[in-house]
Amino acid sequence: MKSTRIPLALAATLGLLASAPVALVAPAQARVALANAPFAVAEVQRFDSPWAMTFLPDGRLLVTEMAGNLRLFDPASGKLGTVAGVPKVAHGGQGGLADVVLHPAFAGNQLVYISYSEAGEGGTAGAAVARARLVLDQDGGGRLDGLQVIWRQQPKVSGQGHFGQRIAFDRDGKLWISSSERQKFDPAQDMKTNLGKMIRLDDDGSVPADNPFADQGGVAAQVWTLGHRNILGVAFDGEGRLWAHEMGPKGGDELNLIERGDNYGYPVVSNGDHYDGKPIPDHDTRPEFHAPAVSWNPVISPAGFVIYSGDRYPGWKGSGLIGGLSSKSLVRIAFDGTDAREAERFDMGRRIREVEQGPDGTIWLLEDGTRDGQGWLLRLDPKS
Repeated sequence: MKSTRIPLALAATLGLLASAPVALVAPAQARVALANAPFAVAEVQRFDSPWAMTFLPDGRLLVTEMAGNLRLFDPASGKLGTVAGVPKVAHGGQGGLADVVLHPAFAGNQLVYISYSEAGEGGTAGAAVARARLVLDQDGGGRLDGLQVIWRQQPKVSGQGHFGQRIAFDRDGKLWISSSERQKFDPAQDMKTNLGKMIRLDDDGSVPADNPFADQGGVAAQVWTLGHRNILGVAFDGEGRLWAHEMGPKGGDELNLIERGDNYGYPVVSNGDHYDGKPIPDHDTRPEFHAPAVSWNPVISPAGFVIYSGDRYPGWKGSGLIGGLSSKSLVRIAFDGTDAREAERFDMGRRIREVEQGPDGTIWLLEDGTRDGQGWLLRLDPKS
């Protein structure tokens, strides 16, 4: 999509760079019943309010539980263990132990990255990212050794919502962190905080010299994009482009193509409104802000995200797969370069918190266990 950019001088004055592709509003989709889906759902293992998962090279899974447990599960044997050494988390609301990913060179360095909400003074909290060496034992468990916190949200604020804290690595080994605005609105536009931003760092937490706001120093140097609400899914496509989805307010969930230095507008613009009924101008009223590639109203409550690279499900290769919380769905996104659209939506009948691709191309899901869910690890077995 073409982008209309504000002059660089004005961007410098505002402390931002911005673009405004035309938003494609997702049409109402016919929900595909599971009986008609190209997969069958297998309940594999129960977890206590699971949030994220990642596969180890040997096929075992690391699964985070929000209360602060990092579990090690072997799908082949069914054995479930615990990895010790997780720091104390601020568990409550949307806070707790969150994402887990492997370093791109994990086979050599055994480094694991986790994100979690961390308590501050006076009842405040904020997201943090730490890395540690994963040491496994012979009993199906292990420990995190030499844990080091490499990034924190600044400042810590009150409340238990909108931490974001999704993490991912790109093909160059850069670390990306979604830092949501903690339900405080204005920090998303304030470059003196790293709230409401997409963060790009080196793997040790240092700031790359080529970040768009590096010359501003401080937390602004960490920022790749700004004007975000609550990013709960990030994924790179086959061309190395970063896509991220975020929850809108009352309406207006978004899927965005993340582009260097751009401002995505929140809370100045949104395709939804405030929960108290106060309207928010739509993206098309402010073309200087980057509009979403897809916008949902009614919302899907997106959580978890992969861009599928396997061959087990016909027609899915290159598609995005997004979990739906309130929509209790799995949403498939079709991409055409920098354009995107909802292709189909599978009615899962349960809140889907996480989506992951296994080593053999099988899709695995985590059912959200925080609102009457059972917290199941689900495997999607392709139908012949």
